[in-house]
Amino acid sequence: MIDIFVLKIENPDCFWVHVGDGNFLENETEYKKLYREINQFYNKSYKRVDEIKPSVLEEGQVCVVYCHELKSWCRAIVKSILSCTDYCLVECFLVDHAKTVPVKTDRICVALESFMRLPYRAKKFRLYCTKPVTLRVDYCNNNAEIVPANRWDVAAVQYFQNLLNATAKVEAKLCAVEEESFDVYLYATIKGQKICVNDDLVAKNFAYYGMKDNEALRIVPKQKMQPTLSPESHSEKINPALVLWPTLLQTKESNHLKTYAAVSDNTKEIKHKSLQETASHNEVTESNVVVAVPPLEKGIADSVQANRKTNCPLQQKTTQKQKEIEKGLDKKTLCLKLLQFLNPDPLKASDRHDGKEEFHVNAIACLPIVLSNEIDPCTTLETAPLFPELKKELLRNQVLCPNHIQSYSWPPIARGCDSIIITPENDPLVYLLPLITFLQSRSCYVSLPSRNGPVALIICPGWKKAEQVFEFLEIYTHSSRPLHPRLLLLGLNKEEIKNVKLPRGCEVIVTTPYNALRLLECHSLMFLRLCHLVFDEAEVLFSDANEEMLSILEYYKNHSSIEDRESAPWQIVAVGSRWNKSLQYLTKEFMNDPYVVIASMEEAAVYGHVQQIVRMCLECDRVSTLLQVLDCTPTNTQKTLVFTSSQEETDMVSKAVANTSIFCLRVQPGIDFGYVAAQWNKKFTSATHAVLVLTDDCMSALGITDATCVIHFSFPTSPRIFGARLYGMSANFQKSVEKVLSRQQGEPKAKSILLLTEKSMCHAAGVLRYLERTEAKIPPELYDFISGVVEAKEESKSERPLCHHLKTIGVCKFKNNCPDRHRINLQKDSPQKVMEDTLPTAGNVTILPLFVVDATQYFGHIVGKPKDPYSTLAEDLKEYYQKASNHISVDTVEKLALYGLQENNSFHRVQVLEVAAKEENSVFYSVHIKYIDEGRSGQFQNYQLLHLPEKFQVLPPQAVEFIVCRVKPIDNETEWHPKVTRYIHQKIRGKPHEAKIVLTLGNTIWVDPMVRVTRLSDLKTSINEYNVRSEILSTGMGVDNPEHTQELQKLFRNAAVTPEKKDLPPLMHLLKCGTSELPVPAEQNVSDQVRPSLQSTQGDIKSNEPIAEDETATDDDETAQNKKAEESPQLPDKCFYPIIKWFDKGDVAVMKIKLRNVTEYTCKFSTQRIIFSAFAGDKFYYADMELQGNILKEKSTCFLKSDEPTIILAKAKEEPWCNLLKHKNPHVTFDLDYLEDCEQNIRFPVGPKKGYQHIKEEKQEEDQSSIDTDTESDDSSC
Repeated sequence: MIDIFVLKIENPDCFWVHVGDGNFLENETEYKKLYREINQFYNKSYKRVDEIKPSVLEEGQVCVVYCHELKSWCRAIVKSILSCTDYCLVECFLVDHAKTVPVKTDRICVALESFMRLPYRAKKFRLYCTKPVTLRVDYCNNNAEIVPANRWDVAAVQYFQNLLNATAKVEAKLCAVEEESFDVYLYATIKGQKICVNDDLVAKNFAYYGMKDNEALRIVPKQKMQPTLSPESHSEKINPALVLWPTLLQTKESNHLKTYAAVSDNTKEIKHKSLQETASHNEVTESNVVVAVPPLEKGIADSVQANRKTNCPLQQKTTQKQKEIEKGLDKKTLCLKLLQFLNPDPLKASDRHDGKEEFHVNAIACLPIVLSNEIDPCTTLETAPLFPELKKELLRNQVLCPNHIQSYSWPPIARGCDSIIITPENDPLVYLLPLITFLQSRSCYVSLPSRNGPVALIICPGWKKAEQVFEFLEIYTHSSRPLHPRLLLLGLNKEEIKNVKLPRGCEVIVTTPYNALRLLECHSLMFLRLCHLVFDEAEVLFSDANEEMLSILEYYKNHSSIEDRESAPWQIVAVGSRWNKSLQYLTKEFMNDPYVVIASMEEAAVYGHVQQIVRMCLECDRVSTLLQVLDCTPTNTQKTLVFTSSQEETDMVSKAVANTSIFCLRVQPGIDFGYVAAQWNKKFTSATHAVLVLTDDCMSALGITDATCVIHFSFPTSPRIFGARLYGMSANFQKSVEKVLSRQQGEPKAKSILLLTEKSMCHAAGVLRYLERTEAKIPPELYDFISGVVEAKEESKSERPLCHHLKTIGVCKFKNNCPDRHRINLQKDSPQKVMEDTLPTAGNVTILPLFVVDATQYFGHIVGKPKDPYSTLAEDLKEYYQKASNHISVDTVEKLALYGLQENNSFHRVQVLEVAAKEENSVFYSVHIKYIDEGRSGQFQNYQLLHLPEKFQVLPPQAVEFIVCRVKPIDNETEWHPKVTRYIHQKIRGKPHEAKIVLTLGNTIWVDPMVRVTRLSDLKTSINEYNVRSEILSTGMGVDNPEHTQELQKLFRNAAVTPEKKDLPPLMHLLKCGTSELPVPAEQNVSDQVRPSLQSTQGDIKSNEPIAEDETATDDDETAQNKKAEESPQLPDKCFYPIIKWFDKGDVAVMKIKLRNVTEYTCKFSTQRIIFSAFAGDKFYYADMELQGNILKEKSTCFLKSDEPTIILAKAKEEPWCNLLKHKNPHVTFDLDYLEDCEQNIRFPVGPKKGYQHIKEEKQEEDQSSIDTDTESDDSSC
């Protein structure tokens, strides 16, 4: 069904319409844009009319004509040409307006191809299968009868016109297309009653149903899924219900249709057979465990990449027989319309059923759902628990069926049950539509006091989300009984709160937790009728306003316990994207047997109390770490899934596990999934440990849900993959708090073990945030590493602008995800120049705000000088562009380039921020620009930009950013409410203000205070009219923020570091300043410490004496030696060389620094050099090593493992290293323990036997050389 707006009526076989309801037409924006381009082009080109005038005019020719009535250029088709004495008149049909107008030939132009990119807007419709009749009088027999006619009777046309003119709404159902006409069933709504116009004309004897034998109708594609009837199979016995219908419609289903239905049923049975078999193995008799609803078809692994929208095309494998049958059914005829004649409601039309079944299967196949109680999902709009008018509104908004999460969340909410919905989608329709449906039942609220007050309270985390929810509420309550929803966003002004009055009949309030608490404190009687409490983004509400939320819940709990109101519904609905402790407390203390619906498996694992374990290891040690975490002697039956990333890893891991005498299965090409599933589902003894090694794409085919442990041998590439793996333990997810408490003494029922290596360290921050929510034991080295990751991430933002929230408030709540910089860079943030002067850093200035961004952020100029540079620039621009020769439009627009722009009578310099994608064959396109001298932005067409000469481009931007300090939005908001911004905009824009500078960074000046001063020249005095900060506070939407300037000054002090100190490693800062001197250990103390000198050969420095110089050099390259000496940091008098062990591992070399109790360490990588320094206890260790081969410094890393620093060197070229250093060092030796581990685990050989002997011989030589050098001295050279 589509809404249409009738433009012109000729007869029922020819009437012209626009698609849409008159107020909201289809593609309205695109057509307006097209009309604007057409008028701009032809108005500009009409002066050169000969160039665009058609050479020949013919009937049927497409052109562009000027219509005096519409005062616009329009697309048209030539219908006829009339010749006059002085000129020619052409009768043209306006294809977008359905008008026929006479046009002079000089007002006809050639239609460019780019202007024909959109179809004609006026569509020609006709009534489907509705033919005219007439009254034929037989004078001979003295009788009259109604017979088919070739044209419509005047009375029929008049009735048809009156019917459509009197209707409030017209809808059409497209049935077929013939040439340029659309055949439709037409529905008109008159006085609230919908009638079918086709049927009405037939019933009034103005028409009959019929079709010509030679008519070939092209059925529209949307009808292809409807059940059809073969025209060849006519029923001999006519159904009495079909007497009023044409003979063609008096048919029954053909054998083809029956065969198709049988095949479809058979296919569905086959598709679900394997799923039912799997479910039978995982059947659980306990009633209060978590119910896991598995996905259909390819399951979780494939659904990771699938489009989650339910209106995407369903991709299913179809048998060859089905395809042949469907191909035969594509040639469709008409369907029975008796049901539609009796009830024209489009929601009950049978032709929608099959399409929605398609959407139904796709929705189920998207993702698994974890439920606390069993729920029958509503997979179509027909089965959805929504009232009919709401379903119609959804159809008008192109919502064809509920999506996956809605199909499970709507039923419990519509029944009035307590519900918690956890979904990554931030969609208010998840709870709004069933809530509106429940509110239609007035009888449920009979026991409530008969006074004015809301029945439902929707609480959102901020004013932006509250406004979004309120907009949805207004849209979908138009078709319901009057609910009179109200959005309440109040400030701290007590008078405003006291004067709040709700409209009569207001049953729904949308607000924030702080506003709700203020209303409760001042108007507690207003909420006596409150029954439904809804929390949108519940996890954010409890984290940002926990005390306020608990106060609201306590009021609701006490209010619902009143005896005389027990018959009223009491419902709490919480919707969020994450499960946390607050939601668990909510379900236990304030809900009654809630329905929990979780669409995210990683969140379901948190809800199910899955134990999360993280083991940090090297990439080369993953197998040994895996064997350590496997329980070889379990007390209970254990089923473990080990996920790998490739078939090679699967083979390697399965062989390693099999050698430990653990029952191991693996999935590989050629192995039957049914066999693996049967082996997995066998009943094992209590002390059996079964391990299945597989890849992610095999998980869905096995349908496993009863695993007790999941080991992530390969790191999951996305949270969705991580959740898909955890789904294998969904049958063992725990539900209730009582169960958790009863199992606290024993081992958790399900656990997930994640192996975190150096290759997956980029995801460490996300892993840490997830672990903190699961109360997992977090390795200390993970914290140490993440601090370095955060530091590196912040350093990578050095070219980004300073964070907006940091500038306006002093802190950034979204620091983890914020793309902007959170540190001050003195070089980048040095005060900029405006014309020839640098921005002032202190003192009082007069500022003129020109553009108000929000309540505290403005762009403007510093004024008060004898000669205003901005005014001078504006005059120069105007003088330049007043010459017609300088008024040149640009041909090609480039991003970030500067151009000129004329706005009314003034000219501006603008910078292009974004260039819209140019449509095919389009002449004009939009550009997003910024006025660099005023700070505002706008949208313009490319032809409006003017060439800007170089002398104007070199001038710096004149707009200065001003920020008022020590005030911020109320209720922990991060953005100002628009009404405060509007108030400040009206008060300060274009008026000079006096301000005191607090800080200047780049192009931004922080001021406090900012005062409007009026000078009385006659009295030689001045008056302070208002303080901007005080005006903001007086609105009640702002609060004092004394930490603002303190945080800014703190950032500025942290940035005020000398360049020399910033270039050093963090551990060198104190050493450079010489603040402390580390003592020499007693066992290494020497009475006569001698500072060694640089050796021209491979001399060594004693390990028991402090290192004075950190670099050696040869006599052959004195220049390189001096350069290295300059680059090396100055060391303290006493520091020590650590003991280092290393081993080679193919593409990497691993170094282990034998230090304990390391409190601080740093490591700098170069192509062929490493500098390591660390504090361990009260000693400082330093090692500067020159490597024998090149490394990739970007991929090399240093971290703590088992409380020891470990360095991973990524080789530039994958080849075996015989030595680590270019020069031998007694403190750097090969790790023999690594070789012993390899010998003990002979099933994991490091390499060929020859390679092993080569390393062993190399080690013996290195040990011998170390002994030789050690006899002479204990010192070492870097």
